[in-house]
Parts: sequence; C-alpha cells; structure tokens
Amino acid sequence: MEKLLVSACLLGQNCRYDGGNTYLQSIEKLKGKYELFPVCPEWQGGLTIPRRPSERHGTLVIMNNGEDVTHQFSVGAEIALNIAKKNHITKALLKERSPSCGSKQIYDGTFSRTLISGSGVTAELLQKNGIQVYNENEIEELL
Repeated sequence: MEKLLVSACLLGQNCRYDGGNTYLQSIEKLKGKYELFPVCPEWQGGLTIPRRPSERHGTLVIMNNGEDVTHQFSVGAEIALNIAKKNHITKALLKERSPSCGSKQIYDGTFSRTLISGSGVTAELLQKNGIQVYNENEIEELL
C-alpha cells in the first residue's frame, strides 16, 4: 500500500490554531489506497493548541501579536520531512492557505485575509526534497 503524509487537521484532529480541525469526508476514500501518516508541523514544532494565528512574511513566520515563530515552523517542517524520509513517503496532502502546509496559496503576512501565491514552510521543504504536495482540492488526483 502506498504511503501518504497528511495534515492532521484534515483527518479531524483538533490541532489548528483555533483548536479546531478541517475534517474532510472525502479523505475517507484515500484510506483504501494509502496508509496515512498524520502530521501537524505547527504543533510538532512546539506551538500550543490553540495558538495565535500566524502568517508568512517573506522568510519569517509571525503571529498576529508580532511574535516570530519561524523557528517552531522550521522545526515542525523538519519533523514532517523526517517522517516522510523514514517511511519512504513520496506524496503529501496538506492544508491549503496554511503558513505551514499551503502549497499554492498562503496569506500575505498582513493578517488582512489577503491570499497570495506561495507555499508554507513545510510544503516548501517537502517539495525541495522531491515530495509531491497536494492540497484538499486535489484529492481526486491522488485517487
């Protein structure tokens, strides 16, 4: 069975910044084809649940109170990459628009809910290491 790294929030784990999740029923279809490996780079990198919202601002990740959490995001990204490497995972399904997991669009760093083209810290690191990153709008492509 093929292996797939998945944002834990998409699997229903309450690990988002607001303490909630973004469970998708369509994820259930993937369980027949893939062994799923949940990750939450923000929590695994040392941030709390819940936590203040964060956005990427250039190479930094900043909380809405101005706190720089780039280190925690980087640590979480490395953990996700290590899980992928250890388990020979070549594909990931990550939460779009997240400062960690967004693969096509993220918020612009102004906390104005403005989207820009870009990737989150984890998605970027995985892609640089040859892992194909999909978002929740691309589940059909994984099937």
